[in-house]
Amino acid sequence: MGSRPAADEIAELLEPIVHQHFPEGAGARIANWCAAERGLSTETFLFDLERDGDGGPITVKQLVFRRPPAVSLYPDYDLTRQVMVMNRLRDTPIAVPVVCWLDRDDKALGTPYYVMEQLPTIGTASDYPSYHSHGLYFDATPEQRATMWWGCVQAISDVHALDWHDLRLEKLLMPQRGAHPLEQVVAYCAEMLSWAPPEDRRQELVDAVDWLRDNIYQPEHLVLCWGDSRLSNVLYGPQFEVTAVLDWEIAYIGDHEADLAWLLFVDWACTEYQGVPRLDGTPSREETVERYEQLSGREMRNLRYNEVLAAVEMGLPVSRLDARLRAEGLLTGDLDLIGFCAERIRQLLD
Repeated sequence: MGSRPAADEIAELLEPIVHQHFPEGAGARIANWCAAERGLSTETFLFDLERDGDGGPITVKQLVFRRPPAVSLYPDYDLTRQVMVMNRLRDTPIAVPVVCWLDRDDKALGTPYYVMEQLPTIGTASDYPSYHSHGLYFDATPEQRATMWWGCVQAISDVHALDWHDLRLEKLLMPQRGAHPLEQVVAYCAEMLSWAPPEDRRQELVDAVDWLRDNIYQPEHLVLCWGDSRLSNVLYGPQFEVTAVLDWEIAYIGDHEADLAWLLFVDWACTEYQGVPRLDGTPSREETVERYEQLSGREMRNLRYNEVLAAVEMGLPVSRLDARLRAEGLLTGDLDLIGFCAERIRQLLD
């Protein structure tokens, strides 16, 4: 295995490789290399490919570089899985970035990585601070916020309308973990819980995984689940329309209700949990469920179960992040990164 280069060393190593993949970029250089503001589960950098012109630098390409984090938040982290999903979605109504190439080896840059195209955007919503108190969503008008919210709900419905069999996404199933997909997802959560050191297994997560096992049901509809369906994983255009759907690290085959539950759980964490008022123009939970049911033609019958599942699926990797930051001395004191997951589980199970 090659050594893992530091963030500021990647560009120099990557530049000759970029030239091999983009003949039109011969003589060009990597410029404006910077870390993306978002992305804990995958390390992400933005950069331009530039060459000199008569009037100054000319941008040949705007690109994104992604590699695994130094310490994985998942026991089976797999860049190939992410790239497969995006490649299979390219000829569908779901707007995803074009993956330029994937290097599954670790010889050139110390880890596997992939490069994809940047897409035009005015930005996305903020996760932290809450998008109800900072950033694009906060600065928008109520009408623009509604457009952003409904665009995300439409994207969820559009993903669920895809035929995952036709897209050859059977590899997202986990037959070794159970007889049907929801059982597989819950078993995966249990494995993630076991993967964590005993001191990092919060009792709320243990109780929630037990409850999910005890209350498992057979989903009425099996769909491609986005897995990380939230406003901050959508890029928006000048009219606040959806221009791209991002982050397919945890895509899986499961119940259609899971993605909407994830969106609602994240919004609860960004408002009620933080004591931040929901901004004008943001549809209510009830309006969101009703609109999704109209768009998809599918009813939401197990929202509570799926919101518990969302809190577990979020809480498990965040607990891993919490432990890593504390071990590195970057997180001390009473700050509790997974407090929002634990609190939502307590509310839902009580």
